[in-house]
Amino acid sequence: MGGVRTALFNYLFAKKNNGKFILRIEDTDQTRFVPGAEEYIMDSLRWCGIKFDEGVKEGGEFGPYKQSERKEIYKTYAYKLLEQGDAYIAFDTPEALDQLRSVAETEKRTFTYDGSVRDTLDNSLNAKEKNVKSRIEAGDPFVIRFKMPVNEEVYMKDLIRGDIRVNTSTLDDKVLYKSDGMPTYHLANIVDDYKMQISHVIRGEEWLPSLPSHVLLYKALGWPAPEFAHLPLLLKPTGKGKLSKRDGDKLGFPVFPTEWKNPDGEIYMGYRESGYFAEAFVNLLALLGWNPGTEQELFEMTDLMDSFSLERVGKSGSRFDPEKAKWFNHQWMQRKTDCHLTDLFLPTIRRKGVEVPFETIEKVIGMVKERVTFIHEFWDQSYFFFEAPAEYDEKVVKKRWKESTPKLMTQLATVLESIEDFSSSNTETAVKKWIEENELGMGAIMNAFRLCIVGAAQGPHMFDIIEVIGKEETIARLQDGIKNIQR
Repeated sequence: MGGVRTALFNYLFAKKNNGKFILRIEDTDQTRFVPGAEEYIMDSLRWCGIKFDEGVKEGGEFGPYKQSERKEIYKTYAYKLLEQGDAYIAFDTPEALDQLRSVAETEKRTFTYDGSVRDTLDNSLNAKEKNVKSRIEAGDPFVIRFKMPVNEEVYMKDLIRGDIRVNTSTLDDKVLYKSDGMPTYHLANIVDDYKMQISHVIRGEEWLPSLPSHVLLYKALGWPAPEFAHLPLLLKPTGKGKLSKRDGDKLGFPVFPTEWKNPDGEIYMGYRESGYFAEAFVNLLALLGWNPGTEQELFEMTDLMDSFSLERVGKSGSRFDPEKAKWFNHQWMQRKTDCHLTDLFLPTIRRKGVEVPFETIEKVIGMVKERVTFIHEFWDQSYFFFEAPAEYDEKVVKKRWKESTPKLMTQLATVLESIEDFSSSNTETAVKKWIEENELGMGAIMNAFRLCIVGAAQGPHMFDIIEVIGKEETIARLQDGIKNIQR
């Protein structure tokens, strides 16, 4: 959800400002490569209605749009930084660095590869040039690190958080180029954002600590930096801590836009497969961290494009409420046409072995859609339109079925049998007239009537129900109720 919201805010900002929205696949970290993830990202964003102007599939003048296909570009700039003295080669092995971290931990401090220690470590800053060259030629693994300036103030501006100031003494020497020949995020994104003419970088607040390093990299390369905006976290339903996939597993709600299956076979629920409309999902995401400044809650994508602004994105984390997500889906359900909802409900009807005209189902959908939140709930709210009760709710029988009820239902059947125009309004008028003329209790008749027709105390207006099922089926269900319902 967090990744989709970031994409959505970028998309809305681009469209609001007549810009272009670019999908770039950042796959330089081979240890985190997940088969199928690239297609999953594109499919999920397409489902949300988030369209790319440029990207891996769409192409564009600044391609390729997959970072693993741009390795030589990054290498050029990594070595440029080396030549300028803004970066250096480090031979420290992972084991050696782990040992330094372990020692620091025992001394209750944090090891940081920075200006205070780099001159004592295994790197080109304290080795002769010919030794460095010979080690590289011998195949010793190395990385290229950014040489962070010592004790300088870095001034930055974030479009959401305002002015930020950081002293470089608190920053580490980021790895820019790895021993496997791949750049890190820090170098690759700076290079790509410049070469792709990116004007705004809108990303999650977890990248805020990296902002000073990125600003200094732009400076070192002599490039103007884009504008930055760091979005607030999505928080757990409790409001405490970052929302994670474990929260969804534990509390039973999706945290993925569409179903995701790990390569190891583990499956995570998706909003699409859980029955959410894409419009509802996008609507709820848009209001997690952004507010329009009005009471309006329901937005189509075009509305969001017109209304969105970074000025109204908050700084603090936004709590995710699963019940509010359901509310959005219910609201979007009501906006759908009965015809469209019928198309979505038809597979369920067919699986139940029900064969009725499309128009009949459409009419039923119109009667019950206010009672449902998801398509899969339609059957529970409408099954009695398509099949007679096989059993009767015991609690309702005990409360509503009296000794005199069978006789009254027999009389009601006679009244209904005599009605030629079996429309809802006509049957209602006739039945109410019979009740009044015989001084019968409306509740006593109608509750028992519903029990016979539906089998429970549920459903829309009774006379609407019997209009749909017809006179013959109505009389048959009344007769079955008289015969089978026992207190």
